[in-house]
Amino acid sequence: MPIPGTPSRAELVDHLVRTRIAGDVATPRENNLDHYRKLANGDRHYWLGLELGDRWTDEQDVLAVMAERVGVVDDPEHRRGQDTIDPELTVDALERMAARLRKAADGEQRVLFATGHPGGLLDVHRATAAALRAAGCEIVVIPEGLRTDEGFVMQFADVAVLEAGATLWHTHSGDPMRAILTGLTREGRPLPDLVVADHGWAGYAGQHGVDSVGYADCNDPALFLAEAEGTVQVTVPLDDHVLSPRHYDPMTAYLLDRAGLTG
Repeated sequence: MPIPGTPSRAELVDHLVRTRIAGDVATPRENNLDHYRKLANGDRHYWLGLELGDRWTDEQDVLAVMAERVGVVDDPEHRRGQDTIDPELTVDALERMAARLRKAADGEQRVLFATGHPGGLLDVHRATAAALRAAGCEIVVIPEGLRTDEGFVMQFADVAVLEAGATLWHTHSGDPMRAILTGLTREGRPLPDLVVADHGWAGYAGQHGVDSVGYADCNDPALFLAEAEGTVQVTVPLDDHVLSPRHYDPMTAYLLDRAGLTG
């Protein structure tokens, strides 16, 4: 069961490893390398709303960034079996994200939350949105009637999601974020000062000049490349769909505590 209250850094690191949010994660090495290769080969499904051009056409360069920023095994000859996320890197990134959330709170900024992984991260985003609203931020309400080829762009518990057939959908696409930003402009409303998201929601926002922070798994390299290039401000490495979404609660508590958003 998740640890109660706000953990110390050491307690959070231990929790991340025990719940496999980090450490020896469930995503196998061969899946990671397959995704790195497809991104390098120009498969836009793995670009997560970003425009990577021809800057990342060598999968070994992608692996090097992932080893540095995520903690996957850096040996290119390790082709199968276990791969890893360094929990210390996860917590380091949470602290960088906390600093950006603090800036948003201090400036009472407009913040948009979105997730392409509602089964794992919806409540992480919901709790963060609630804390920023309490601190005086405006949580952006998305325009009504938005849709993409995959489904409708909706908002639940302050978090934008993709919905189809009365079900919330997992998506890597940047199209839902494109629909939101285009819709806001069409209505004459300002764009967010900050997007807190994951997958293509975070990538598309950062690519189009909106401050963006987010979460990404070790088989989704694009957001880490974007952070390396400065397009996305912070990318937190984690397994984005572990056994129970409650396992993320201590991580969320730590994030909000470090951002000064708990009182």
